[in-house]
Amino acid sequence: MRICTVTVRRGSKGVRGKNWREVAGLPLFAHSLRHAVDSGLFERIVVTSDAPEVLSTAHGFGATDIIERPAELATDTAGKVPAILHAVLEAEAIIGAKFSVVVDLDATSPLRETSDIVGAVELLESRGAESVITGAPAHRSPYFNLVEEDPKSGIVSLSKESNRVLRRQDAPRTFDMNASVYVWNRDSLVANPVVFFPTTLLYEMPPERSLDIDSEFDFRIVSWLLESRKD
Repeated sequence: MRICTVTVRRGSKGVRGKNWREVAGLPLFAHSLRHAVDSGLFERIVVTSDAPEVLSTAHGFGATDIIERPAELATDTAGKVPAILHAVLEAEAIIGAKFSVVVDLDATSPLRETSDIVGAVELLESRGAESVITGAPAHRSPYFNLVEEDPKSGIVSLSKESNRVLRRQDAPRTFDMNASVYVWNRDSLVANPVVFFPTTLLYEMPPERSLDIDSEFDFRIVSWLLESRKD
């Protein structure tokens, strides 16, 4: 069995109330729920939140279970993975069974398509990986565009990583994590609630589906991209 979580924290310093602000006709978090439903992959779709605006409406957008996020997992310093694990264990207690695959869809990444979810899950299951992350090709290679500033003098120099590679063609492929889709083997997540494992794989997504919302500027761009899909 597979479970999908959508974690929606009330606090947001970059964009106030962004998770339930309307974008392209839906609250932002609802796009991720619709993607989960449309993928057809999940026995349970769980929303975990401390926001009343989300808890009271999530069922209407496709959530099968709504779990109130504990206060200690909803602070500015709390990590996302512990909240995901809490939601998974709570959902398992509700249904009396264990899942095999855990997927989290970030509420601030509405540009993904269902094919991205399907592809990331297939990658984990076909390769026997412990986790899969998503990302897009890095806009600038850290092997050629990364500089370091000395904290005392303020002098800027090429980073040690940049000095390792002399030709651009010899640089490894690098990616920007887009935080859109995370996939875990359930037992691996429970044993060690982290993102990266020795067998973690990356599912590549194009840049036009990889922007997430951290600012008002991002909100305007994502809104425009979603509206343009309707044309």
